[in-house]
Amino acid sequence: MTMRIVSLNVGKPVTVDYQGKDLSTGIYKQPVKGPLFLSSVNFEGDGQADLVHHGGVDKAVCAYPAEHYRYWERSLDKQMEYAAFGENLTLQGLLEDQVCIGDVYRIGDAVVQISQPRYPCFKLSQKHGVKDMPARVLNTGYSGFYFRVLEEGEVSADSPVTQLETHAAGITVLEVLRMMKDGRKDEQGLVRMLEIDVLALSVKSQFSKWLEALRN
Repeated sequence: MTMRIVSLNVGKPVTVDYQGKDLSTGIYKQPVKGPLFLSSVNFEGDGQADLVHHGGVDKAVCAYPAEHYRYWERSLDKQMEYAAFGENLTLQGLLEDQVCIGDVYRIGDAVVQISQPRYPCFKLSQKHGVKDMPARVLNTGYSGFYFRVLEEGEVSADSPVTQLETHAAGITVLEVLRMMKDGRKDEQGLVRMLEIDVLALSVKSQFSKWLEALRN
């Protein structure tokens, strides 16, 4: 399938109600045409509220496959606009069970590399009004993923997407997501994950802690 941008989305954090309390979140993004400058940390005009768990060089761009929207519309019984998962790039042709950690793409003038899966959090529940939304995302594997930026540059909604490199390890985003979900006791799997040199540092750190706990 042809790889392409279906929607380019950005937005600054907003304050919303979650279980009777104010919640600041960057998940509410809107489609734009661009061009937008993509720096090493984010798109021009974009922002995150929780900088501990979102943003930074390993999470500069959040991507989500457009192919999953039909499933979620059926599952949640509602129409869903692109950016519904807080993604910067709604992409066609890049699915979690096919793309690998470390794969490199040129998108517009920028060069990006897949760094880790997007691990779902409670803000998806707030946005969609579905209490178990993070669990549903994990169970389907329809998580999306993050890019780090290797070369900064401008990106527009109609920018071409071209794969430049396939990482030699060949470990898919879905494999890493499954390990993040269920791999705490999988010593062999953790060792394999830690051999991915370009896996996001925060994920490698978590896997290292789990492996150390198994061995002590």
